[in-house]
Amino acid sequence: MRIGELSRRTGVHERLLRYYEEQRLLHPARRPSGYREYSEADVDTVRRIRSLLAAGLNTATIATILPCLREEDERLVPTCPDLVADLYRERERITKAITDLQVSRSSLDAVIAAAPADIAERAISEATAAAFRR
Repeated sequence: MRIGELSRRTGVHERLLRYYEEQRLLHPARRPSGYREYSEADVDTVRRIRSLLAAGLNTATIATILPCLREEDERLVPTCPDLVADLYRERERITKAITDLQVSRSSLDAVIAAAPADIAERAISEATAAAFRR
């Protein structure tokens, strides 16, 4: 199938599919005309990529672990011995990032709480109005 068909079937923009190829996540065949030719398996690969991105992994990490995953009952299952350890490390990295963000949010909360009442009320009004305009 051509890139447009893969895009329609996966809901992923063609530019992003080309990016996945640049990152070595997809490996389409090339026709003599230069057009990319995707297989049925690429539909599943794109879905795996999207799932791993949603889990917080970057494309470099996905490129290394993608060959070590298979799909079983709509779940990704590791097939390489070292992969589980790598995934634990990624999970710890994400946990640390969440903790750091929570500390940052708490610091902001403290600064916001210290604002004079009239400034806080005006800010809340402006934020609420902006939310309704969206």
